[in-house]
Amino acid sequence: MLSVQDMSSDSFSTLICGVLLVVVLPVVSHLAKMVWRRKRLVDDKGNQIPHGPVGLPIIGSFYSLMSFPELKLYEWAQKFGSIYSMWLGNQLFVVISDPNVVKDLLVSNGAIFSSRKEMYVKSKLVFAGRGITTTPYDDKWKKHRRLGSTWLHKPAVEKYSNTLDDEAVVFVQDLYRHSKGGNVPIDISRHAARYPFNNMLAITFGVPPIEDVNDPFVAEAIRLAHEFMNTTGPVHNLIDFVPLLQYLPSFLSPMKARGKKLHNDLIATYGKMLLEVEERLKRQEPVPDCLAKTVLESKEELGLDQLDMAMLCAIFMIAGVFTTSSVVLWFSALIPAYPEIQAKAHEELDRVVGRDRLPTVEDEKDMPYIHALIKEVERCRNPFWLGTPHVNTHDFTYRGQFIPKDSVVIINTYTMHHDPQRYPDPHTFNPERYIDDSTMSSASANLSNPLERDHWMFGAGRRICPGMWLAEREVYLAIVRMLWAFRLEEIPGEPIDLKEYDGASGRCPVPFRVKLVPRHENVAKVLGL
Repeated sequence: MLSVQDMSSDSFSTLICGVLLVVVLPVVSHLAKMVWRRKRLVDDKGNQIPHGPVGLPIIGSFYSLMSFPELKLYEWAQKFGSIYSMWLGNQLFVVISDPNVVKDLLVSNGAIFSSRKEMYVKSKLVFAGRGITTTPYDDKWKKHRRLGSTWLHKPAVEKYSNTLDDEAVVFVQDLYRHSKGGNVPIDISRHAARYPFNNMLAITFGVPPIEDVNDPFVAEAIRLAHEFMNTTGPVHNLIDFVPLLQYLPSFLSPMKARGKKLHNDLIATYGKMLLEVEERLKRQEPVPDCLAKTVLESKEELGLDQLDMAMLCAIFMIAGVFTTSSVVLWFSALIPAYPEIQAKAHEELDRVVGRDRLPTVEDEKDMPYIHALIKEVERCRNPFWLGTPHVNTHDFTYRGQFIPKDSVVIINTYTMHHDPQRYPDPHTFNPERYIDDSTMSSASANLSNPLERDHWMFGAGRRICPGMWLAEREVYLAIVRMLWAFRLEEIPGEPIDLKEYDGASGRCPVPFRVKLVPRHENVAKVLGL
């Protein structure tokens, strides 16, 4: 082995320079960037950044957000006001906790506040710079958004409404079968995931539904969705905000290793399905209209490569599975504790629908209480407790507070949903809050008065979730038909934990079981069982 003594003076100097380049320069660069960022806190008129917590050197306020971060952000909103700032590593965050401020910045000034920070784990490792929710506000994002909207806007949802309706029937049929007609407690999580998963298989890849809820493909889809939500929290990964950590090899950085593995798993699952559609098209086999077919036929015109297309399909599948399934699970976890609310919903169903048929989409307008119940679930148990971060592309001064270019601007959804001025006794589950609100959430998002908006689950501005119409339809059909068929009851000795949750980016309840009691003798007959 070569020793230091064996080295020439030039070799040793070269080694030292190499060490300086690899180790010291990144440290110096990181510290210099932090100093520069933190000095640039005042605009040319002397306006400062919003007040907020001071935090620690290097990591900022990260340590305060490691456990139940929504509660700390709520506490800071009470202390610092509806707009405040915090540092995570070298990144300045501006936290918005007021609907009027959300509208003023993200909607009225959407041209400035519609970009994204490319988080290291989510953007660079998992999506390799290609995911529609993570890319900056540029031409590539606009291409992806147009493609996505083609399959998610209202006219598109109406075209495959029969698929959604059929899968909602299968969902309730399977709940009945697997609970053995209400005689066996059931964990509905896999059922709640397979339902939107089958819809997304049809929309994204044009393939038939998975019939068996225990199919390994369903389990893999659930695992991928949950792993994504657990690795991509907006304030979750210190590696996103302390670039020095990004130089660590994967074996020393578990989150880095997880991000790379998740990327490979998405390619192995959804990238493979894209290739299968491509092969069918090359063989001139009939392929139903779907997202994969659209992107493959448009790839040259839009300049899309294989990774662009694979990641677009992957984010469709992840978001499509998780959003609907998590809302359905939160409903199922909440409602057993409120028998009087269930009874009121059941009375409305019996009066409007009766017991000889399943409720349909057309019935929703005549069932204001169930419409309100769903909105209340989405308010008090919103899976997305913090909005997907936006970034401003220019310096901006708002009400005498300076927001420097490249600040991460986030909607403090949890705090806005628990504002006692807007929602008296906000921690109480009470559908009556929305009893006079007949709007769909997709329409509510466009109201001119942001204080009249029902909730902020789907975000705001130009980056608002394009899948709102689809998610609303799926959630309604699942919940209204569960209520028509069953009375949901907690199992004695198995309390449902509503405090803990699974997920750092999007959240669903920790595993639980419920008892599904058929409401009347017609349930099996109407379900065709």
